[in-house]
Amino acid sequence: MRARLRIVPLLAAALLWSGCSMTLDATRLGVPATLASSASTPAVGDSFSVTSHAVYGLWGAVKFSEPSLKKALAAQLAGGQEVADVRVRVRSRLSDILITGLTLGLIVPRSVTVEGVVVTK
Repeated sequence: MRARLRIVPLLAAALLWSGCSMTLDATRLGVPATLASSASTPAVGDSFSVTSHAVYGLWGAVKFSEPSLKKALAAQLAGGQEVADVRVRVRSRLSDILITGLTLGLIVPRSVTVEGVVVTK
């Protein structure tokens, strides 16, 4: 009986630590993508910044919607170029915090901003 009682806090901690996770996969973009260019040769091209939203439920345990890196960069990529210096920022804006508070954590939105440089060859 005591062994079962010890498992309950571990399961609760695992549920809390697994919430609001996101995977952004750059291997399916169809163009080369790098997180950072060399310090000696910085990336040259047009900078971009695209913001989308991720929505989680039940205090972050369930994914309702997740941003797609391919959809976010579709307008930026034309003609098989490459993307360099890609940065992804996930944050809670004031509106996100208000929605989370009003729903008592049942709906948890996050703002996801993808920034980088489209390198033209």
